[in-house]
Amino acid sequence: MAHIAILGCGWLGLPLAKHLIKLGYSVKGSTTTATKTTILQQHGIVPYLVKLQENSTEGDIKGLLEGCETLVIDIPPGLRSGANENFTEKIKKLIPHIEAARVKNVLFVSSTSVYGNNQGTVTEATTPRPVTESGRQLLETEELLWGNKNFSTTIVRFGGLTGNDRHPVNYLAGKENIPEPDAPVNLIHQEDCIGIIAAIIKENAWGEVFNGVAPYHPTRKEYYTEKAKQKNLPLPLFSREEASGVKVIAADKVTEVLKFRFKFCEP
Repeated sequence: MAHIAILGCGWLGLPLAKHLIKLGYSVKGSTTTATKTTILQQHGIVPYLVKLQENSTEGDIKGLLEGCETLVIDIPPGLRSGANENFTEKIKKLIPHIEAARVKNVLFVSSTSVYGNNQGTVTEATTPRPVTESGRQLLETEELLWGNKNFSTTIVRFGGLTGNDRHPVNYLAGKENIPEPDAPVNLIHQEDCIGIIAAIIKENAWGEVFNGVAPYHPTRKEYYTEKAKQKNLPLPLFSREEASGVKVIAADKVTEVLKFRFKFCEP
């Protein structure tokens, strides 16, 4: 039985852990909330309280990583709150623990935000040009992990995340003068995120970069208007300005290399 550690059992990490257990893996998972350890245990996940800081890694990180061949790092940079924290520095403090535990493989959950304002069809070969602080620190972290020769790293860059309890239209409903009406959407459903990560682990696809975006790219205006109607939400009203550019994130590599098939082509 392969042993996997998931650093960050949140919106994506918890259902991922549950799915991997169903596939026969032994899974350890971390949380920063003491009350959540019971929830992890109820689902067969061995729980650990771990919190990454810029100056240290708090909690039983040794126990989390011990005996695990693969580590999935699934923690958001958390920069939207305005906190002056450095995500890359937190991962720097984590790396010695990864090395000490002799973890063989690291899967880092990143974001297509690293591509910034690149236009046209964007593939894994496209040079990232992040424009946000979150995107810049994600790219720095990717490079930090990628450059370490003590373990193999695979990076998966997910587009906008959707799920049964989470969808961007919930935040756009009823708003006015929304920009970029003609820009294509680049989204992915939670279940497909989980499927891609599971496929990477199953296929031992280490030392790779994958884009995780559903092959469905209508305009923002078309897509969010239709979704608002489906959910009986107030229609979002878009500006009349033309798109400043068209960016389509291509995820052909996950279908070609991993033989993955999207469950939600329309997320």
